[in-house]
Amino acid sequence: MIKLSKTSKMPCRSWSLEALITCPASKDSNGELVPACKGCYATTGMYHMPNVKKPRQDNKEDWQRDSWVQDMVDELDTDRYFRWFDSGDMYSLQLAEKILEIMKLTPWVKHWLPTRMYKFKKFTSILDTMESLDNVVIRKSSDSVLGVTIKGITTSTIVPEDMVTKHHKCPAYNNNGKCGKCRACWDKSVPVVAYVAHGNKMKKIIATSAT
Repeated sequence: MIKLSKTSKMPCRSWSLEALITCPASKDSNGELVPACKGCYATTGMYHMPNVKKPRQDNKEDWQRDSWVQDMVDELDTDRYFRWFDSGDMYSLQLAEKILEIMKLTPWVKHWLPTRMYKFKKFTSILDTMESLDNVVIRKSSDSVLGVTIKGITTSTIVPEDMVTKHHKCPAYNNNGKCGKCRACWDKSVPVVAYVAHGNKMKKIIATSAT
């Protein structure tokens, strides 16, 4: 059964998994969570509630069904914008292949997929193929919480609220936590989106990273 979510911020629906346990790229070479993942919003607040957590857990099994691709295509019949992973990541190459198929079969939908799986070479080809589609934007997430990006690789980052940045700064922080009319995350012409850090947990991570 297809289980999509709709967060208060987003202008569209999303398909997600449980955070961290489906995020193999969230850890550095020492096995420690990278700064951006230490303060992950999807490990706090509402994401702990059973009605929010269980669908994300169920999705980890559901995508393996033979009919999942067609069921997703049918479900997206009237959607115009869609987000993959408001929590979790594309941890499996088989899952990635199915998502690519859905993207190809839904040209009327603009797909935004944030990920750290670009760190693994086996995902390079499929991410390149996804990015070649007119209706798909892949946002390769930086590990930084201080606005650092890797030129030519990462296309999104986290910034402290008072930081001045040359990148497109997500307006949601100053818009009651909502996207409003902004669709930069789905816009191929926007090279990097900077998301303003929020929450006490993230503020502590920033303070530690800045020292």
